Amino acid sequence: MYRLEVESHFAAAHQLQYYKGKCEKLHGHNWRVRITVEGEELDKIGLLVDFGDLKKMINETTEKLDHGFLNELPPFNEINPTSENLARFIAEDIEKKLPGHVSVAAVTVWESEKCSATYLPR
Repeated sequence: MYRLEVESHFAAAHQLQYYKGKCEKLHGHNWRVRITVEGEELDKIGLLVDFGDLKKMINETTEKLDHGFLNELPPFNEINPTSENLARFIAEDIEKKLPGHVSVAAVTVWESEKCSATYLPR
């Protein structure tokens, strides 16, 4: 099994719904995202997937969110824009773009240096 990881960043605001505390108020984060992909087969030149292609995929996904108010963007206009839901959204969006022999193993989203959420698709 092979695994590759790339990271990206974006800035966005959100407001947690049904939450009692500071995070129910509108606030923003400089989000950090790491995606881990995996697969058992390499291509004819020995790559699981090109790092450049993987970076492009994650940047296309995070660009949809960058400098936005997450609560107004699909799917977060229907689900709570928690770090957990954000990690799942990113995983599912990138999964659609990957070659068939590669899958998303994990997505970790940091909303601060010390707080992160990881989604493991299965």
